[in-house]
Amino acid sequence: MTYRVCFVCTGNICRSPMVEAVFRARLAEAGLDGLVEAESAGTGGWHEGEGADPRAAAVLEDNGYANEHTARQFQPSWFDRLDLVVALDSGHLTALRRLASTPKDVAKVRLLRAYARPSPGLQPSASGSPAPSDEAGDDLDVPDPYYGGRDGFEECLEMVETACEGLLAAVREHLEGRAA
Repeated sequence: MTYRVCFVCTGNICRSPMVEAVFRARLAEAGLDGLVEAESAGTGGWHEGEGADPRAAAVLEDNGYANEHTARQFQPSWFDRLDLVVALDSGHLTALRRLASTPKDVAKVRLLRAYARPSPGLQPSASGSPAPSDEAGDDLDVPDPYYGGRDGFEECLEMVETACEGLLAAVREHLEGRAA
């Protein structure tokens, strides 16, 4: 059974395509790309059908990540097929939890950078998703680089790479628990 993760930012052209590319690379390196699928979306549909922002694409390419991306908007019906919905900031977290129609779906929504924090052990949420604490709020936001220069995209990539290590560990732990 495939484990499905969707990363969500505002327009699905900067942050979420970056984390999707990084997480896919981490999955491949770990030999989990056949067991876990990663995708991304935006809370809004302003950029549907567009590729990643050219600055995001350039930073990904310069750091060895593949980038084949088409922007799309997150749909509430997707909760049924997703195991984990990862928000890039607290605004996305709130918006996604409002779209969730059940407590199980609400529990699937987590903040990306919560996975970057050392944790004494990730506890599964009610949905079975690996669930670190999201309580630090804005301290866990990945800032939107859209209105700045390339340095903002490089900073975003650093945050994403760090968080993906913890997320990969949490997903691996969840998969091992599923198999047991």
